[in-house]
Amino acid sequence: MWQPDTSLEQLYEVHEHRRRERRQKMGESAYSSWLKDRLAASLRMEVEEEEALRPLPLESAELEDHIRERVEFSTVWGLRVPAYVLKPKGLTVPAPAVLAIHGHGYGSRQIAGMNPDGSPHTGPHDLHGNYALELVRRGFVVLVPEVIGFGDRRLAADQQAGKIGNSSCQTLASHLAMYGVSLAALRVTEAVKAIDLLAMLEGVDPTRIGCFGFSGGGLIAAYTAALDERIRATVLCAFANTFKDSIMHVPHCIDNYLPGVLTYAELPELLGLLAPRPLFIASGEDDPIFPAEGVRKALAFLEERYAALGASGSLGSHLYAGGHEVNGSQAYSWLAGALHG
Repeated sequence: MWQPDTSLEQLYEVHEHRRRERRQKMGESAYSSWLKDRLAASLRMEVEEEEALRPLPLESAELEDHIRERVEFSTVWGLRVPAYVLKPKGLTVPAPAVLAIHGHGYGSRQIAGMNPDGSPHTGPHDLHGNYALELVRRGFVVLVPEVIGFGDRRLAADQQAGKIGNSSCQTLASHLAMYGVSLAALRVTEAVKAIDLLAMLEGVDPTRIGCFGFSGGGLIAAYTAALDERIRATVLCAFANTFKDSIMHVPHCIDNYLPGVLTYAELPELLGLLAPRPLFIASGEDDPIFPAEGVRKALAFLEERYAALGASGSLGSHLYAGGHEVNGSQAYSWLAGALHG
C-alpha cells in the first residue's frame, strides 16, 4: 500500500512522454544540438583556471612486441593522473591511437597485460580481456589512464584496506555531490584531458583517435565521445543499454548515476549523439547488469538514428555468448578498419 514502486514507474513515464514531445516539436537536428548542450551542462565542472597537462615520464619498458611507458599528467583541482602508453615497436609513421578506459577492477594494469603489482599477467584473460594489450598488437598507440577511484587512485583508506579491486566510488561520489559535481563529470573531464595528451604524443596521428570503454569505462567513453569530436570512432563494451533496463533495474555502482539525466534523455539518445561517427556496440547475451534486452532496445534506436543520417554502415554491433566481460573478436578488427583506414 505504501510502497513507492508505482510512483517511480509513473515518474519515468511522465518524463518519457515529455522527452518524446520535445523531440517531435524540435525536430531531430535541433533536438540533437539541444541534447548535446544539456549533457555538456550536466558534466560541466567549475574550474577557476585551465591547468596545463605538464606530462612527466615515470618509467619505460621494452617488451616483446611493444614499448610500455608510464607517464603522469594534470587534469583539474591539482589532480595528477598516472597512465600507461603502449606503442607498437618499429613505428615509422604516425599511427592511429586509442584511449582505453577500464571498468571496475584493479585499474589500468588490468587491461594492459599486468597483475595488480605490475608483474606480467599470464594465463587466461579475466573479464577485462587485456584489451589495451590487444589494441597495441593491432598497431594502435594506446593511452590507458588510471580512472579516479581505482587502483593507484583510490583514496588512502581504501588502499590501506589491503583489498585488490576495491574502489573509492561511493566516497568520491558522495563528497563530490556536496559540491554539486558528479563523479561522471570528473571522470569525463579527465578523459578529455587524456585526449589532449594523446593527441600530442610522438608517433600519434591526432586525426585518427578512437576510444574503447568497458562497463563503467564505457560510460566515460560514451559521454566523452558525445562531447569531443576528436574521437573519430568508439567501441562501447558491456555498457550500451537503456537506463530503465540496466542501472534502474538492478543494483549498480553509484558512479553510473548522472543527476537529472532522465529529465532530458534516455541512454540510447545520448549514444545517438555520436552519430554519424563510427560506433560499435558489444555486449554479452547473458550480462546480468546490462541485460541483452536493453542492448537490443538501444541498438534499435541507434540503427534508426544512423540510417536517418545516411550512416548505417558506421554502426556495428556484436552480441556474443557470455556475461559481463570483454569479447573483442569483432570489435578489434572493426576499430582497426575504422581508424587504420
